[in-house]
Amino acid sequence: MKFILSAGLVLLFTFTAGADEGMWLFNQPPRVLLRERHQFDVTDAWLEHLQKSSVRFGSGGSGSFVSADGLLISNHHVAADALQKVSSREKNYLRDGFLARTLAEEIKCLDLEVNVLESIEDVTARINAAIPADAAPAAAFAARRQAIAAVEKESLERTGLRSDVVTLWQGGAYHLHRFKRYTDVRIVFAPEAQIAAFGGDAENFEFPRHCLDVCLFRVYENGQPVRLKHFLRFSATGAAAGELTFVSGHPGHTSRLLTVVELQSHRDAGLPFRLNQLKRSEVLLGNWSALNSENARRAKKSLNGTQNSRKALDGRLAGLLDPELMGAKARAEAELKAQFAAKPEAAAALAAYDQIAAATKTLQAQAIRHSLLEGGGGFSSDSFGIARTLLRAAAERPKPNGDRLREFSDSGKASLELALFSAKPIYPDLELLTLTDALTFMTGQLGTSDPLVQQILAGKSPRARAAELLTGTQVRDVAFRRRLYEGGAGAVAAANDPLIELARLVDGEARALRKVAEEQGEIKHQAHAAIARARNTVRGTAGYPDATFTLRLAFGKVEGFTTAGQTVPPWTTYGTLYEREREMQSRPPFDLPPLWEKRRSQLNQKTPFNFISTADIIGGNSGSPVVNRAGEFVGIIFDGNLESLPWDYAYSDREGRAVSVHSAAILESLKQVYGAKVLAQELLTGRRGS
Repeated sequence: MKFILSAGLVLLFTFTAGADEGMWLFNQPPRVLLRERHQFDVTDAWLEHLQKSSVRFGSGGSGSFVSADGLLISNHHVAADALQKVSSREKNYLRDGFLARTLAEEIKCLDLEVNVLESIEDVTARINAAIPADAAPAAAFAARRQAIAAVEKESLERTGLRSDVVTLWQGGAYHLHRFKRYTDVRIVFAPEAQIAAFGGDAENFEFPRHCLDVCLFRVYENGQPVRLKHFLRFSATGAAAGELTFVSGHPGHTSRLLTVVELQSHRDAGLPFRLNQLKRSEVLLGNWSALNSENARRAKKSLNGTQNSRKALDGRLAGLLDPELMGAKARAEAELKAQFAAKPEAAAALAAYDQIAAATKTLQAQAIRHSLLEGGGGFSSDSFGIARTLLRAAAERPKPNGDRLREFSDSGKASLELALFSAKPIYPDLELLTLTDALTFMTGQLGTSDPLVQQILAGKSPRARAAELLTGTQVRDVAFRRRLYEGGAGAVAAANDPLIELARLVDGEARALRKVAEEQGEIKHQAHAAIARARNTVRGTAGYPDATFTLRLAFGKVEGFTTAGQTVPPWTTYGTLYEREREMQSRPPFDLPPLWEKRRSQLNQKTPFNFISTADIIGGNSGSPVVNRAGEFVGIIFDGNLESLPWDYAYSDREGRAVSVHSAAILESLKQVYGAKVLAQELLTGRRGS
């Protein structure tokens, strides 16, 4: 099947019969595929409505508008960052939940930004035209950065919309995405953590599941609930078995178009190193949380995120260790190379594989130092991140826009300042824990004889050095941050802040490591683009690019699966929730909140709770709306099962499934458990009641 892509770029993706694979661009939807396989015609109006009803969370994750008065739904775990920042020792909204019965009771998030994609423009030709022929990698990267910054700034000034140039197909194409930004976002409803994440880490990435993993916000503009033309009508009946459904969300990252050499680097170096960090952090945060309830509250989001990432990467590594998966990748690559060799106009692309291999080798050689120094893994703390931002902002802001590090470009200024000046709580005791461990880990990785490590520790133990840095710094003071940011390099230098000076100490080598990574990345981008052009020549078929935390359309049927001879049905119910609690004798994390015990008799036990589908998702899709052919909201993505974790590298619907909360379960819980009938009515009518 053929799908024509803009800018002359077309890529192959091989689909197994009946497999609902694909994270499709909204400006390049799989019209023919959907028509032939599912007898569904995608119209421009249907796509526009779904696109402009979908929301990206700046903190990570997806969501959607579900009323004309700015009501926004996402996952409880996507909302965890916002919930924790407004919580305190006295009021733990992340654990205990929250319900605003009036607009006045809605809680304003401290620094949450949400984005709605307004338009997409292909700027591939303009970006590539800015790269001099035969330019060295450093010059090519600098020219590309300048071209991207110019496009973004021009768009921002002309439209007032956040403007991001997105790299697709590993450098094969560049699309300009324009977003409407909202920064006045208020919490309306969150369930208790016990029911939002019923089963805890033990059942994460599993199915059957029983989680009310939802949170409702309201978006404001000029002090009033925003009035919307595009929002999703809520379905009271929700998804049915065998029904075709669609997912509109922001998958974060996939690696399906990487070469075999790149995948081997992930398998043998990148993933094992990252898992080492995560497992260490999980033990650290878990032990600290066990000391008392306040520690547990402060570390809750970090611990949950660490556990989730560890389990996800374990699954991805398992995929790359599967000879069947890697064998299929190797055979597909060999076949493509043979086709290139047989066609003179495509044969030149064979050299691209060697270029990618050489660049990958260079990147792998410096990967640990890059992760620790430029990536910040050796200084894990919010305070160090703030200190580095202040230091680099002072150096970058005076430069021409196109010469700055990307995070300091004009197009990202508003988002950077929103985060930098956030009044979110930063806990020195938790910072001491994580910074001490990060310094210890870095010392173990680089060695005590490393000259930079010796300068960083300054003759002290990791704990003593961390305590000295955190006690002496002022970066946790928002007024101090603002003064230094506005004062520039002179003010930053005069502050003589120990954490800023630590950031300065490592900045030279960190920037050098980043420069190598950017230049080698440029080599890989150009090589992947050459492979894409050659693939177009020999095969002339197209698919979708790897995920880039940009809006994508996926689709699939509500469908169970068979594993180890057992059939897993496509959904759970309220009845199976209470059965699971009884089976586990109400032991945490299989205990229900008191209100759920009290209101049990009021719930329809046959109401679907969680369901699964063959939709192609990955991390970042959390909170994505699931809609039916009519574009109605029938569920919300919150997870995938263990078998879906290798989807980072290759999709298979044999056992892998996307996991969602059913729309009927959301309505039933609001009405029967929480007594939030006005809120449930807003979901059903699309308008806020009085």
